[in-house]
Amino acid sequence: MPTIELDHVSKFYKPKRRRRGQPRLEVGVEDVDLTIRQGEFVFVVGESGAGKSTLLSLLAGQSRPSRGKVYLDQKDLNWMMALSRNRAAVLFGQIWQDPTLIRKRTVEENLALAARITQGRESERMVDIRVKKVLGLVGMRGAERKYPVQLSIGECRRVELARAMIGSPPILILDEFTANLDGDSIWDILHLLNDVNRRGTTVVMATHDSQYVNILRRRVVTLTNGQVTADEKKGRYGDVVERKSREFTAYRTDLI
Repeated sequence: MPTIELDHVSKFYKPKRRRRGQPRLEVGVEDVDLTIRQGEFVFVVGESGAGKSTLLSLLAGQSRPSRGKVYLDQKDLNWMMALSRNRAAVLFGQIWQDPTLIRKRTVEENLALAARITQGRESERMVDIRVKKVLGLVGMRGAERKYPVQLSIGECRRVELARAMIGSPPILILDEFTANLDGDSIWDILHLLNDVNRRGTTVVMATHDSQYVNILRRRVVTLTNGQVTADEKKGRYGDVVERKSREFTAYRTDLI
């Protein structure tokens, strides 16, 4: 079963507009050592700009590290991705911050397209079975003929989750998946993710929803200025985590 390892991984970016005195490169993440084993449920937390999206992109093989290596079961993840364009879709169910459903296609068409990418040449009947199954799992059965514009934000997120799961990937990567949702919708989606995780799927989720992180008490990895400052097995988004983040920020300030 897949284990993801980050070995002294750093990711740097060129600033879009560099000002005088500004560093030539911006830090996404810096010198991160992290291991995520199959079946874990991991929350990635931190302030805006802390490097959460960069970390998830590296975990999913969507971007290459500037330094260090990312391994999946001791194999270079980026090398694996280079061998096959569809490898990412098979290994990782991914949902990013910006909505990605195709607006001019129905829910059924959106999901069928994803099924063909992950499963290759599959009969229409099997694709239809997959679509109905994942929509049932996320509580959206009956929405097949609807367009994204006809759905609420929460319903669109459920459809995106169905699309991410349609190929039964071993790992789900979710970036601020519950942003802009009401409390009831967030709680419903987290229950869904818990059920998926109990079936053996790894869930890695970046979030600002501290209340739900604290209730669920799963593994919590905290990023501050691109570095891991806390990694708690049954962590909270408050108290110890926040104190460590403040201490780290003060330490970096003293160095400057």
